[in-house]
Amino acid sequence: MLTAAFNDPVLDAQATFRAVLGAAAQPGTIAELSRVPAAPPPLSAGAAAIALTLCDRETPLWLDSTLLSSPTTVRWLRFHTGAPIVDDAGSAAFAFVSAPEQLPPFDHFNLGTAEYPDRSTTIVLQIRSFREGPRFALTGPGIRIREQMQAAPLPGDMLQRLSANRKHFPRGVDLLFATETQMMALPRSIEVGRGD
Repeated sequence: MLTAAFNDPVLDAQATFRAVLGAAAQPGTIAELSRVPAAPPPLSAGAAAIALTLCDRETPLWLDSTLLSSPTTVRWLRFHTGAPIVDDAGSAAFAFVSAPEQLPPFDHFNLGTAEYPDRSTTIVLQIRSFREGPRFALTGPGIRIREQMQAAPLPGDMLQRLSANRKHFPRGVDLLFATETQMMALPRSIEVGRGD
């Protein structure tokens, strides 16, 4: 039996959408996800809220092997979003990753084109905490001077990946980090360096 999605589909999706927009407008800041569904493990409630809000029949999803190996999760996402699940990461509009340490290289995903950079993949990383892991310094649009971010778990080479991703701008992937009840956005336009 599938677990329910949002309690109030309209209000909950609106609240989540506002949180995503706010996080994208202020990279590195933590946004609260106040209305999350009871998601089937290993899909986190925060990632599930983002999926319900941003994904539909026209947004192909790529799932990492942990999520894909859960028939309940796959059925839940298909039923509640209508989004097709794709095998090719390069054709995905959104990628959901429950094991960030095993995140494929960014160039496995769609980086967009010079004509259509907005067609790149948005990667949703399920993380455990915004208080653990390496510190990164962020500068760029939406950041007054400099912002610090921290997240765990992440790939060991995350700083190198983010630096390389920025060099593709305006192409490149966008990242959304999600815990059970919080999220943070890291658009491709942001410069990332080592934090304090």
